[in-house]
Amino acid sequence: MADITRRLGWRHLRGAPTAHVRHHRGGQLLHDGPGLSFWFRALTAALSEVPVDDRELAMTFHARTSDFQDVAVQATVTYRISDPALAAARLDFSIDPDTGAWRGTPLEQLGTLLTETAQQHALDVLARTSLSAALVDGVAAVRERVTAGLATEPRLPATGIEVVAVRVVALRPEPEVERALRTPAREQIQQEADRATYERRAVAVERERTIAENELASQIELARREEQLVEQRGTNARREAEEHAAADAVRAGAEAARSVRLARAEAESAQAVGAARAQAQAAWLQVHTDVDVSVLHALTASRLAENLPRIDSVTVSPDVLTGLLAKLGTQDRT
Repeated sequence: MADITRRLGWRHLRGAPTAHVRHHRGGQLLHDGPGLSFWFRALTAALSEVPVDDRELAMTFHARTSDFQDVAVQATVTYRISDPALAAARLDFSIDPDTGAWRGTPLEQLGTLLTETAQQHALDVLARTSLSAALVDGVAAVRERVTAGLATEPRLPATGIEVVAVRVVALRPEPEVERALRTPAREQIQQEADRATYERRAVAVERERTIAENELASQIELARREEQLVEQRGTNARREAEEHAAADAVRAGAEAARSVRLARAEAESAQAVGAARAQAQAAWLQVHTDVDVSVLHALTASRLAENLPRIDSVTVSPDVLTGLLAKLGTQDRT
């Protein structure tokens, strides 16, 4: 939209580089070109502004395939106005001299023209294509047909319009049909997923079996080594017991021999002592045999006195004294 300002009954228009402005006064063309800036009077000026930049037109329409299935076509057409003078002559691009806004809706008219033309060619190609083929190759076929149809449409050059590119975004069937078409693929994907799951489980089971076999082999080897260890320990214990028994036998023999030697030495010592004592006793008896009896009595009294206990004091009670006196009196009478 052009930028228009007011100054003392005059108007000043400043256009954009992407807008082609045409200024007529009294049927004569005074200004013609993009990005213009000029003064004019609102009462005598006829202004038009034609955009010359590339514009995107998104369109969505429905078509029916050869098997009577409805599909939605989403496309985008890029176009530009290559001849602004011709477009301004065929469509109403005039602007208000006070606001700079279009008096009509020229871009909507261009959009309707392009949409209907593209839709016509798309319907023509889809009407002879089945739904499955349209979903597989329909995007490319529709794009080529719409591009060729817009290039050969005589009304577009006559209006000064040039089609730059055509893009078909998608072809979509009805939601129920789309879900039905997705079902086989989903089932196949699910089957592949199940197969992958089963294979993964089989691999896991195989790995678990291998691990279990390795563990069992390790346990068997461990048990075999434990058996060898027990056997070796038994052999060592028997050998140690045999060595201990042999050592005990040697020790017992040595102890017995020593005991025999000690007993023999003690017997010989006792025999010698006994013989010496017997000789001494015989000599002692021989001495006493030759001595007088009175001497023996004296020796006996002496030995008896030596063996009597020592008496420090004697206490005589009346009872004892009375008994002794009575015994003495009895002896005197006799």
